Amino acid sequence: MKTTVGKLLIGASMAIGVSAIVSTPAQAGSLTGATIGGSASSDYYVYGVLGNNTVLIPSNPANAQSVLDGNAASPTGNVELRASSETVGFDFSKNTTLSGQIGGKNITLSSLVLSDWTSLYKNTGKTFGQYWFDSALTANGFGSLVGTTIGTGFFNAFQANGGFQRFSDPNISYVNQDDSTGLIRIGLAGHSNATPLLLPYYDLYVNSLPNSLLKTAASNLRTSLANSTTKASEIVKYSYNNTTDYLFSFDGTPSGLVASDGFSHNANYEVTIDGIPPEKVPEPSVMLGALGVVGMFAAQRKLKKAAV
Repeated sequence: MKTTVGKLLIGASMAIGVSAIVSTPAQAGSLTGATIGGSASSDYYVYGVLGNNTVLIPSNPANAQSVLDGNAASPTGNVELRASSETVGFDFSKNTTLSGQIGGKNITLSSLVLSDWTSLYKNTGKTFGQYWFDSALTANGFGSLVGTTIGTGFFNAFQANGGFQRFSDPNISYVNQDDSTGLIRIGLAGHSNATPLLLPYYDLYVNSLPNSLLKTAASNLRTSLANSTTKASEIVKYSYNNTTDYLFSFDGTPSGLVASDGFSHNANYEVTIDGIPPEKVPEPSVMLGALGVVGMFAAQRKLKKAAV
């Protein structure tokens, strides 16, 4: 009887131990050790959350760290890099960075400088600025303009009148990583409709044209542009695992938040990096479960000896 009870206890304990090992859920890690740097290291804002509004809070690394732990469903604020990008006299040769560690690896997120926009991008045969602008038109239903006289004129007006700066100051709302797949997700707080940001550049182009059939065609197209909803995030430059590239999205989702101006930060644009899964450290429950299984086998041997 004593042996039977012992076996039952061992069986139950093994089930509990194995369950602890098998049922450990995948975890999501967040950015740690946040620091602000770059050649314009003081040019950033930190926005916290009050109710459904984003509100300015003191700009310091501790506050920056505190607002980055959210996700697409529940952002907890954001850090705006190179916050003065739309001011008169802006020095477009300097950047602001947000750096830290994710899954034990270093990562740096940065605002853009002029040379980022004007350099050739990979093997596209275009500058990054032209590539991004054409991608924005295509993603929002105006791909037929790419390469046309009107499309080129629109881009030239955007480039010459501060358009690059306007999309160079990313608002980072979260940085986290799936510990199983390594996928890094970065939230960019933005506008649910970027048409009001882009339309003034189109108007500058149309108004620069002499009276002609081209101006008539461009003017007629304005109505379609003005009545459309444009999804476009700002751009963030990243450096991670010996790779440097740009991240942006044309697929915004409601953030549940809004800034004091009534339209900023009301959308979340999630971008991703194929990251390296962090080295797995067993959870305490897993370690206890494993130790329990080892202990149970030892107890079973003792019971066998006692039964002899």
